[in-house]
Amino acid sequence: MCEKADARQTGEENGAQERGVTEAGNERESFECVGIIGQIEGHYAQEGGQKTTKYDHLIPLLVAMEESDRVDGVLFLINTVGGDVEAGLAIAEVIASLSKPTVSVVLGGGHSIGVPLAVAARRSLIVPSATMTVHPVRTTGTVISAPQSFDYLRRMQERILRFVLSHSRVERDYLVAAMNKTDEMANDIGSILDGEEAVRCGLIDRIGGVREALEELRNMKSTGN
Repeated sequence: MCEKADARQTGEENGAQERGVTEAGNERESFECVGIIGQIEGHYAQEGGQKTTKYDHLIPLLVAMEESDRVDGVLFLINTVGGDVEAGLAIAEVIASLSKPTVSVVLGGGHSIGVPLAVAARRSLIVPSATMTVHPVRTTGTVISAPQSFDYLRRMQERILRFVLSHSRVERDYLVAAMNKTDEMANDIGSILDGEEAVRCGLIDRIGGVREALEELRNMKSTGN
């Protein structure tokens, strides 16, 4: 909440400050900030004490932002270990379908299903110290040893690949190879990409933080892109 101005300011100006609206000359701009942090929670609630992003809470919020005339753009701050694949894809599809300017910034980590979430915005940024983990789809619980089970996992993996490839500049061969590396992670397969590598391979658009992300939002707003 912004501090209230002195009594000489008009009620309208006070109202603008209380909504977090910034003003440039006579033009107002209002960018919403959405955090995607911790575990992406799907149909089942996580155990107490875990930081989670609940898709059933976040999706209606994004729809409300899309409908609001007061919202000029949305900044997504991402620091997630991953989580429920279908819930993460659902959030990513909603982000990708917004007509408002959208920018994501990976802070700390954008791991597993956090990769589609990071690339879903129109512009994606990552700070140099952040990392992103790409790996094949995992499953928990009972697995029936039948061709249908393995086919389901294959099709789920393909859904993720198609989404990431359609919202970034990374090459399919590079991404598939990175997901299936066996010599980088001690107890797993996959790859850990730092900020520079994520940009170099085309997964993320550029290096940058909050300042650069807000510049991107202002540029999109002014150009109508």
